[in-house]
Order: sequence, then C-alpha cells, then structure tokens
Amino acid sequence: MKYLIIGLGIYGSNLALDLAALGHEVIGADNRQSNIEAIKDYISTVYHVDSTEESALNVLPLKNVDVVIVAIGENFGASVKTVALLKKLGVNHIYARAIDKLHESILEGFDIDRILTPEQRAAADLTDEMELGSKVTSMKIDAQTYILKFKVPQYFVGDLYNNLDFENYNLKIVAATRPENKTNLLGISRKEQVAIDFTESDLTVEADDEITVIGSAKGFKALYREINR
Repeated sequence: MKYLIIGLGIYGSNLALDLAALGHEVIGADNRQSNIEAIKDYISTVYHVDSTEESALNVLPLKNVDVVIVAIGENFGASVKTVALLKKLGVNHIYARAIDKLHESILEGFDIDRILTPEQRAAADLTDEMELGSKVTSMKIDAQTYILKFKVPQYFVGDLYNNLDFENYNLKIVAATRPENKTNLLGISRKEQVAIDFTESDLTVEADDEITVIGSAKGFKALYREINR
C-alpha cells in the first residue's frame, strides 16, 4: 500500500519507518527541515510543507495514496486544521492521531476512518504489564472483549496447560508459544517464539512461554487479582 504521513515527529517518523520496513511505499510531509533530513533517506519522498495551508496540501499526491495519516500531535490546532482541509479536498481515507480526549472528540466530528491514540494505548499496555507483572500486548475487540498476549507469569510455571483455570475468568487460551534456538544463514543462533500445542494432556507451562487469551475486561481484572494476591 501507499501511505502519506503528515507530521514526522517521533511518532510519525517511527510509523513511517515501520511501514517502509514492511514493504509499503511511504511519503512524508513536515514543516520542519530537521525532521525531513532525519528521514529522507529511508522513505520514498518527503515534502517540506505547512499542512495548515490549503495551497501547500495541493502539492501533495493526495489522490495517489491509499491512506493519509495525520501524525501531528503536539500542535492541536495544526492537527485539526489539517484534517479539515483534507476533508475539504476530498481525501477518502484519513487516519489522525489524537493526544487527548478533547482532541479525539473533535476528530470524531470529521468522520474519518480511524483515530490513533498511541499515548493512551501505551499507557493502557503499561498498566496491563504492571498489573500482570509481565510484558503484555493487548488488542481491544470491542467495549467488552480483548485479546491479551503475555509472557507467562511465574505463578503458572510448572502447571499443566490443561489445568489452567482461565475459563473461571471467562477467558479462553487461543495460542501458546515457546522459545526455540534458530540459526540464520550466517550461523548466528537466536531464540524465536514457536507455536506449541497447548492442548496436549501432559504439556507443562515453562518460564519463557507466551500465552494469548481472549475474553472480557472483567475477566482480565479478576485474573490480575488472582496472580497478585
């Protein structure tokens, strides 16, 4: 896919690099030369423009990209004006970053495809990690349903997978992985998480396993309380 990212600060530039690393074509735009210089060698094209000016936006290939992402965060007014101008110019698919609830509420009024809340997401992930005492990756499916992937806490090590009582918390295990040593073409060995069959009757939970479960937010909280009591 082809993306245009407006705002190449810390968030926007990292997003651009990650998308480019996945093989997507990424075009960037920013009004600060330092941001442009930092990323120009890593993505397809970078434009030096002020996105709050309609004439400047018209220079960008708005009709030739799949998604325009407004990654501006620190300048609330610039973010909102940029989104408003993109809507006026008829851009079909817009994602925009929101830094707080007010910002998010205003962006909701533009009826854009997606509102990005990286700060809130990072805070929620950190809260989950601190509660569980383990590194956590979470994804919200709807208001009540989540997917949670975490390194197995010491609390469960040594138990049989079949004896894990997650169903008591309305949670269901959907995957489990375990690190294995893999050797690359240069002969360098490294550990890589590999799926294991957690339904085997005699499979024991090991310290470096990772578990993925799906269920309710209420169930997750109950699990956290059980682990940390």
